[in-house]
Amino acid sequence: MDIEYVRPSEIEKRSFEIITRELDQKGITLDERYAPVIKRCIHTTADFDYVETLKFSKNAADAFKSLILNGAAIVTDTNMALSGINKKELEKYGCSIHCYMADEEIARQASERGVTRASVSMEKAMTINKPVIFVIGNAPTALITIREHYDRGYKPAFVIGVPVGFVNVEAAKELIIDSEMEYIVNRGRKGGSNVAAAICNALLYMMRDGLL
Repeated sequence: MDIEYVRPSEIEKRSFEIITRELDQKGITLDERYAPVIKRCIHTTADFDYVETLKFSKNAADAFKSLILNGAAIVTDTNMALSGINKKELEKYGCSIHCYMADEEIARQASERGVTRASVSMEKAMTINKPVIFVIGNAPTALITIREHYDRGYKPAFVIGVPVGFVNVEAAKELIIDSEMEYIVNRGRKGGSNVAAAICNALLYMMRDGLL
């Protein structure tokens, strides 16, 4: 296989061209509304399974846009996701972004209660006095906690739920899908903090480019 010489500034563009071409070759037509999100997940992972497994609530795109325009808070379950989300785009709308996983108080409470730090982090996020977009790429217990509090009356503004792994991952995702929440969830075991950040960024870039 020959090496393709591409300028550094053109690598991402070329990647998306390849993705689009291969989708066409496979005879796959994406929902135009969410094509940029799906393609960015494929770009991040080189995995075309996201065409089939990425699921969107009925009003996901419009709900996300409205929340961002109104300065919502974003809470992630990893510092990796936190670092991967485009802060300059968020700053345009006055949105804040947080990750509580490394907080000493979160660790102390989790140890005392025998629960995960992700679970306690989600509970702290629920005390933020503005709508919260939860961006979950690692911890299924974060999704389980969100659903438990949803059943008690808490209304998450939006959930990006794409934890990766084996223990409770698939079931936790189904808890979000099987609700009236606004969400983007990847069914199955695949996902990760990089995918969670990619989904958030894809939506932000759609807003920037007038596609949303």
